[in-house]
Amino acid sequence: MNALDAIFPLRAGRTHDVSGPGARFFAAALMGACGGDCLWVRAEFLPGMINPVALSAFADPKKLLLARTKDQTETLAAAEEGLRSGALALVVLELDRPLELTPGRRLQLAAEAGHATGLCLFPEAMGNPAAETRWLCRPLFSPTDSTLQLWSIIKNKTGTNKSWTVRFDEETHRIHMVSETAERAGPQKTSDRRSLRGHAS
Repeated sequence: MNALDAIFPLRAGRTHDVSGPGARFFAAALMGACGGDCLWVRAEFLPGMINPVALSAFADPKKLLLARTKDQTETLAAAEEGLRSGALALVVLELDRPLELTPGRRLQLAAEAGHATGLCLFPEAMGNPAAETRWLCRPLFSPTDSTLQLWSIIKNKTGTNKSWTVRFDEETHRIHMVSETAERAGPQKTSDRRSLRGHAS
């Protein structure tokens, strides 16, 4: 069992989707949990920028490689090559259109071959049909905690859909997660109280 399996059901060697206002926060936390080198791929026409220094609360920015592409086709090609290389722990790719099944399966096969984790950031209501899990991440209002979020699995090929209330501790660089009720009830409902270290070891 790796560090990801021990905290929440997001297995290495697979591709996963995430959307919502908290998607980049989710990706940064995953980067810290993976601990190794990360490739972040996005098309140059997408709004905003990735600031590696801003990710230092979660992971070592020296382990982040940024790639800018001309379009989604080039983004997918770069991500597939990175996943398959065996040199990376995580590949994050930002996409502005949903994937068809064939390119989605290619990403999945590349992740399995390279034993890397793939994470696709999509606008809401879009996704990769071959992804093992799909997450929706939204901020939660709190007068005392600006880091509070709700992370929900809305698609899970290997288990139940669940939601977690998530908060980030800036002093310990940890993500704290409290499991909510499962959407598809199993033999027993459980409440998990665990933490995910956001700073790379």
